[in-house]
Amino acid sequence: MAMLQLCPVYEPTPLHLMPVFAAELGIGALMVKDETRRMRLGSFKALGGVFAVAQMIVDASGAADLNSEQARATAAGMTFITASAGNHGLSVAAGAQIFGARGVIVLSSAVPESFAERIRKTGSEVVRVDGSYEDSVRYAIDAAEQNKWLLLADGSWDDYTERPALIMEGYTVLAEECRAEFEKSGNWPTHIFVQAGVGGLAAAVAAHSREYWLTQPQIIVVEPDAAPCLLQSVQAGILTRAEGPESSMGRLDCKDASLIAFEALRRDADVFMTVTDQDAESAARQYASHDIQTTPSGAAPLAALKEFDPGPDARCLLIATEGPETA
Repeated sequence: MAMLQLCPVYEPTPLHLMPVFAAELGIGALMVKDETRRMRLGSFKALGGVFAVAQMIVDASGAADLNSEQARATAAGMTFITASAGNHGLSVAAGAQIFGARGVIVLSSAVPESFAERIRKTGSEVVRVDGSYEDSVRYAIDAAEQNKWLLLADGSWDDYTERPALIMEGYTVLAEECRAEFEKSGNWPTHIFVQAGVGGLAAAVAAHSREYWLTQPQIIVVEPDAAPCLLQSVQAGILTRAEGPESSMGRLDCKDASLIAFEALRRDADVFMTVTDQDAESAARQYASHDIQTTPSGAAPLAALKEFDPGPDARCLLIATEGPETA
């Protein structure tokens, strides 16, 4: 957390206790970690990209003070490139802007133009690629190699794990904020429903809770039924590409899981399940009726909770991972 506290816009996000909503769902307690305004970027991913950019600048410069002349001079010569479904790219772009580096963000044709415009406003370059998210990842890998840029992907694969691990380390700040609140209140959750695209957030939350939380919840990983890459990988025992149509859960519509997330989650998670676009869209509307504005990606765990039906004694933690796309 100390690294992120150097960021001028860092502060913990709210953890809402929602008794009326819990009664509506037929559970004992509902806690929603509200990431819809995180660090003015509107997504938990602000924690990952900003943290990783900062740590890589510190490592390259040897200067602990990111505002020092040495760190700023080093950062000015660094170009970070990543492919993104939206929020991760915005976070990397923000980190580059805050600490004085250059950002290049690769977006597939499926990513809304609203994200592209928000990224451009940080000063980073946006590259549009026809095709899928996976096509944008391949483009970023090739461009990084050709131009000697720093690839900062949030997925991981053989021989590419160190930088995605930094991103996941940033995400553990969210879990630590939750732990601190639960320790004060004593109201620990019995269940965590957490969404997964490539799996970084789910793995970070699961690993942190397993190591540091005083009571152990059941951890349920939630994916779109069009992109169940973690579910299928766990079932197969090896990384397995998911095949399916495009999902309206855009930030979760990833057909290839992160290697380090897969390895962590098959150890730490209890259940893997999928939800439909229709159910996630309905869950987003239900959140809105309780004054939380999020997308189908942000609401997927609520859809899963309703399907899972953990019972009247359950105390459930959900993460509303992002605000509306136009925010």
